Order: sequence, then C-alpha cells, then structure tokens
Amino acid sequence: MNDFKFVEDIIKAGLPDSVVMVEDLTGTKDHLAITVVSDEFKNIPLFKQHQILMQLLKEELKSRIHAVKLNTYSKEKFQMINKG
Repeated sequence: MNDFKFVEDIIKAGLPDSVVMVEDLTGTKDHLAITVVSDEFKNIPLFKQHQILMQLLKEELKSRIHAVKLNTYSKEKFQMINKG
C-alpha cells in the first residue's frame, strides 16, 4: 500500500503530466522527499517550481506533512541527469 498516494493525487491534480515519487525521510510519514517530473517546469526557475508544489500542498502542510525536501525536473532534464 502506498501511504503517500494522497500526495501523488494532489500533485497530479495540479500537474496532470507529472511523475511523482515520494519518500519518507524519517519513518514518521510526515517528513517527505518529493520528486516531481513535469514538463510544466520547463523554462521555469527552480524557486517558482517549488512555489507551485508548495501551493498545491499548502493544506497538507498545515496538518499531515511537517517538512518536505523538493526535487523538481522537466522531463528532458530528468532524462539528461539519469543517463548512464
């Protein structure tokens, strides 16, 4: 069972083309590393990419999520860094 499907669902609702990976950083299920790959991030500065995600997750950050580590990539950039 995926304990973080709710995170994936929220992000995919705002970024329909996204691939979302969520990792529990501490075992408490409230400190998360979230990686999002979406072409919506193409040509957008990193801080704005993170703002988009923080806006999408704002309600969960008030209750279920205490801290997040964000990694955001366009599909092209993600493929480039994961070659080889």
